[in-house]
Amino acid sequence: MRIDAHQHFWQRDRFQYPWLTKELTNLQRDFAPEDLHPLLQKNAIDMALVVQTLNSLEETYWFLQLAEKNPFIGGVIGWVDLSDPLIGEQLAEFQSSKNLVGIRHQVHDEPDGNWLLHDDILSGLQALADHSLPYDLLIRPTHLPLCTELAKTLPSLSLIVDHIAKPGIAQKQWEPWAEDIAQLATLPNVSCKVSGLITEADWSSWKPEDLQPYVEHICHSFGSDRIMFGSNWPFCLLAGSYDHVIETITVLIDQIDDSYSAGFWGNNATRIYNLQSETKESA
Repeated sequence: MRIDAHQHFWQRDRFQYPWLTKELTNLQRDFAPEDLHPLLQKNAIDMALVVQTLNSLEETYWFLQLAEKNPFIGGVIGWVDLSDPLIGEQLAEFQSSKNLVGIRHQVHDEPDGNWLLHDDILSGLQALADHSLPYDLLIRPTHLPLCTELAKTLPSLSLIVDHIAKPGIAQKQWEPWAEDIAQLATLPNVSCKVSGLITEADWSSWKPEDLQPYVEHICHSFGSDRIMFGSNWPFCLLAGSYDHVIETITVLIDQIDDSYSAGFWGNNATRIYNLQSETKESA
């Protein structure tokens, strides 16, 4: 199985998207399963995971419905209110669909830099662990030490860093990102998506060699069994096509070591997100 572990859909007459500003001209339309499926087929991607874009239970319900209707959607990384004392009941309801595979929240938009370590949030995150649901970390480099503390505090919770924590590739930002993410990677309950790189680089002039040191550092830090591919489509369209993302990442991964390929392109996502590949394939 080749898996795209990170992509999105949106429908503007269904939800309000505060991040969809006028400057994002390439994104000013709806993006639906029928737009993505041909791209997956062209690039021999068998399955995709759709990821939340809003702090919205309604969006999660919608994504779960899309997954029921489109077998190539291998799972939904949705949203719940981690501070809700009744989070367990909400998770049980979502998991009854069999398509919820993870949870995410826009941590990097929280004004409180210590939000992840609040007692009520920690209780919610422990509920995810109790329900065997991984948690995607949408963060920036400044959050990495906090996430290391979180991973130590909740060792039973599987954590996945989205977009390698969004270092400023366009500005050639390296430290303290490199040291901090390597420290986080020493904890066995943390994995990382090699995703969203071209939108952290210069949108109009990036080259594969701009991304190479970041990809190599992530691969060497996390190892072959805790990295996975994510296109971040359609956000990637701000800087390049789906095909361009696949071509670039394929070359960069192949340059490192052949042993990374199978895990990176699907085996790790299947294991980490507990994907029901046989069920989805036969649906």
